[in-house]
Amino acid sequence: MATVSAIPGDESHGTLRTTGPRLPVTRSYHQPVPLESLKTRIDTLLDRAPAPTVRLRRAVAIAVVATQALIAVTGSVVRVTGSGLGCTTWPQCQPGSLVPVDHPEFAALHQWIEFGNRLLTGVVGIVAFAAFVLAYATRPRRKHYLRLAFLMPAGVVVQAILGGVTVRLDLLWWTVAVHFMVSTIMVWLAVLLVHAIDEGDEPPVRRGPAGLSGLLLASIVVLVGLLVAGTMVTGAGPHAGDPKTPRLDIPVETLAHVHAAFMFVYLGLLLAAGVLLRTGNSTPQLWRRYVVLIAVVIAQGSLGFIQFWTGVPELLVSLHVLGATGVIIATATLWCATRTRAIAPNRIPTPAGT
Repeated sequence: MATVSAIPGDESHGTLRTTGPRLPVTRSYHQPVPLESLKTRIDTLLDRAPAPTVRLRRAVAIAVVATQALIAVTGSVVRVTGSGLGCTTWPQCQPGSLVPVDHPEFAALHQWIEFGNRLLTGVVGIVAFAAFVLAYATRPRRKHYLRLAFLMPAGVVVQAILGGVTVRLDLLWWTVAVHFMVSTIMVWLAVLLVHAIDEGDEPPVRRGPAGLSGLLLASIVVLVGLLVAGTMVTGAGPHAGDPKTPRLDIPVETLAHVHAAFMFVYLGLLLAAGVLLRTGNSTPQLWRRYVVLIAVVIAQGSLGFIQFWTGVPELLVSLHVLGATGVIIATATLWCATRTRAIAPNRIPTPAGT
């Protein structure tokens, strides 16, 4: 029991003091919420919310593919219009301003072209984050699908940083090349994300005739070389993004021939894959996707030759980049058709989530 006493010699003579057990002290501020607790709260909210439908998840995933391809094309527009340094710094456009401003050295059009490309990055990020949220909200949760979905917003962050590095290094050709190659990887992963919606976490099972996967894997390796050679042609060519940017000191004709050689090898591997599909154990889906891929590759190769013979006009450069994303999408789509991942019986979604 608490008692009351006056303590002699104390400055507060006669002040009543209590002795005994102390009452608990209530702090006026909020304790930080641990990450694990926050994750639990989010999971609880998602469990109560309606499950995202397959149609919605697929639509958003396709939007991720489209926006990732689009940002690569708009990047080429920035380059061919000489607007790469329209915004001279990053993340600001001009020192002291996030948006374009009147500047004696940089035309307003160039500033807005570069700034518009940066704004589109925000749209790409929103769509990518939406895809991740939908994957996280899917029940039961599937690791393969969730990992691919997580890579979408993570990749946008990486690309934004690379874009800033590219600007700060004044568009050095190899920084532009790395920036583009990461975009191609993101387009490929986005296609895998679309197919992962209907897949589970079981080990992949091959489909199609024997040897097809090996031929396609070899063609993918050659495709990487084809794309890298294409970035080098760009690095040595006339469209640097800014007139003062140093170019790759190798003759464009030499690099163009290397680029074409990769294309012929890639096409040859695809033709060999076509023979396997026609003579082996194929499916209508595999053949349809193969025909689409061959058509896209032939159109892209023809466009490349026309572009070279006509002096690399600006419009054809951007169309060629669009064609490159089309080849990547068609190749990834055929690759996905050669393998499938089954959903474990105990992880099949309920009708409410379909």
